[in-house]
Amino acid sequence: MRQTTVFTCACGQSAFELSGSPMLAAECWCESCRAAARTLEALPDAPPMAEQGGGTRFVLYRKDRVTPLRGTDQLREYRLGTEAKTRRVVATCCNSAMFLEFQGGHWLSLYSQRLPMWQRPVPNLRTMMSDAPTGTPPDDAIPSYDRQSAGFMFRLLGAWIAMGFRAPKLDYVKGALDARA
Repeated sequence: MRQTTVFTCACGQSAFELSGSPMLAAECWCESCRAAARTLEALPDAPPMAEQGGGTRFVLYRKDRVTPLRGTDQLREYRLGTEAKTRRVVATCCNSAMFLEFQGGHWLSLYSQRLPMWQRPVPNLRTMMSDAPTGTPPDDAIPSYDRQSAGFMFRLLGAWIAMGFRAPKLDYVKGALDARA
């Protein structure tokens, strides 16, 4: 039996089906993720993205295991700058950040808050702690790394091999989000 999960924007107009298990769950503390969270959380009625202290939790899935169900007409990209290699995708119906996509990447980093509470995995690791403000996050059982760990990179590589070294394009995200205050 195939395992599937549905993740949606806060209002439910935009939805995706996830097939199989995630590659991993992570909490990112890079300045880019924290800056994007501050900007996107400031949009009208936007739901929270960041955890207490500023880390952003993601669940990583192979692109070929993420299928749009509805509401792709609501999706817009947001980039921190014109040369940014990453884009955050937002459902404009309720200003919910849905996922982050790395240019040329074979996976999507889904914002954990878009999954039902009971289906949100505990992060396997924290990454980019070299960018975290002093004194954060709290000390607990989640391993923390200054940059991407070897295990993190091996999981990405393993998924890419399983996909036949493909990196599918997302042709359903059209247009940019104007997030200026």
